[in-house]
Amino acid sequence: MAVAIEKSRRRISRSALRENLLGYAWISPWIIGFLVFTLGPMVASLIFSFTNYRIINQPKWAGWQNYTYALVEDDLFWPSLARTFQYVAISVPIGLFGSLLLASLLNQRVKGESIFRTMFYLPSLTPAAAAAILWVWLLNYKVGLVNYVLSLVGIQGPPWLGSQQWAIPAIILIGMWTGIGGGRMIIFLAGLQGVPEELYEAAEIDGAGWWRRFRHITLPMISPTIFFNMILGIIGALQVFTTAYITTKGGPGRATWFFALHLYTHAFEYFDMGYASTLAWLMFIIILVFTLIQLRLSDRWVFYAGAR
Repeated sequence: MAVAIEKSRRRISRSALRENLLGYAWISPWIIGFLVFTLGPMVASLIFSFTNYRIINQPKWAGWQNYTYALVEDDLFWPSLARTFQYVAISVPIGLFGSLLLASLLNQRVKGESIFRTMFYLPSLTPAAAAAILWVWLLNYKVGLVNYVLSLVGIQGPPWLGSQQWAIPAIILIGMWTGIGGGRMIIFLAGLQGVPEELYEAAEIDGAGWWRRFRHITLPMISPTIFFNMILGIIGALQVFTTAYITTKGGPGRATWFFALHLYTHAFEYFDMGYASTLAWLMFIIILVFTLIQLRLSDRWVFYAGAR
């Protein structure tokens, strides 16, 4: 009897081993891709951040020299970081509010709702580079369509991308056109559709108006969705690059010289990969700190239906 049990255990063990090996075989392409194209470059950039490394020369160990230069001596480090934070502070709240408002409107049961959802989603499919080129023409001071429409109602349009005052608002406008109706709106729409109808019915019976229902039912129930979109929005906004690079090249007068553009310039124009790697890891630390702070503060306002 004991021998039979032992043989059965061995068969089960061999079967489990084959299943495990088969599972690892199926996920091995992803593992290899992650090691080669993600983890490997990350480790390499971390090492390069402690070196003086230009592409034409061999890396030379420099210790904390790059980090000291970035934090103390680089005249563009803190201004570019401040502009990036300014962009985040304006674009993320507007994007969250706009996407939530649009999702709420598209969540109404009206005829042709699928067509409306598709129409608002289509701009998000436009590549960032193509959208930036399109809006360079639309926001042109002399022949742009936006200023032409404003002139029809007696408003003289600003120079937009040619003005230090209006450059960042213009870039935010471009980002809103491609972002408000995109994935963020879809996530909000899914969150809204997950709110139980019984809660609205009970509140309506108690005499609650639409605002009280939205404030006391909708917002708490979709708070995890808001939190998720906020984290992704801040991470994405901190890495703003494509629109500013194509539309203004960081100008005018470095008014749109964001941190990612500063990093790109050192990496692919000055070919200073050591310092560029330092900037990349400083941005990684900033994003990590912001994310951890949000996770820590989320307990105060994020409501999870299954949590006590």
